[in-house]
Amino acid sequence: DHEKVKIFQADIIYHLEDNFLKYREELRLKARRENEHLAIFPCKLRILPQHVFNARNPIVCGVSVEAGQLKRGTPICVPSKECIFLGAVSSIERNHEEVQMAKAGDEVQSAFRFIDLSGEMFGVGDIHDEWVMFVVCIKIENTTGEAPKLYGRHFNHEDILVSRITRESIDACKTYFRDDLSRNDWQLIVELKKLLDIM
Repeated sequence: DHEKVKIFQADIIYHLEDNFLKYREELRLKARRENEHLAIFPCKLRILPQHVFNARNPIVCGVSVEAGQLKRGTPICVPSKECIFLGAVSSIERNHEEVQMAKAGDEVQSAFRFIDLSGEMFGVGDIHDEWVMFVVCIKIENTTGEAPKLYGRHFNHEDILVSRITRESIDACKTYFRDDLSRNDWQLIVELKKLLDIM
């Protein structure tokens, strides 16, 4: 025990293998928990200007997740404005319910078809398909130690927001969270590395 070497014992070889596999999985889950705070998942967000509810600390606005995965605690920056750091996402809501994560594509919930009987929007009797978009609302708390940034002055809806990944967070994702990221997520990491000048 003081050498920290795990010894497995079992009367049946299959039980020995099961014990080893169970122990290996416990170690993997423990390592994930210990390094969860280092892993910053990649995301790219577009602000919806009609859904900006609070312009400064906390910034509260509706966003569309253009790419990647947005999780609570994700640090957010604005690459087009010299990578100014806005703070960390403290909450994510969808349909007035708190969620832990939002992924690209989550916003499109359903489609409906309507017939314009009045002729006000299109021609009388024309059939049109419309997508119903459900966006997520996020709250970004100032965790920078600097003066809070103001929507409309320091950045606006024309700027894309991204997760502020680091070399350390990329390494943590590779080592402990590789299977949680899709091929598109890894491509976004490559894109953000260039954008944020990460070696």
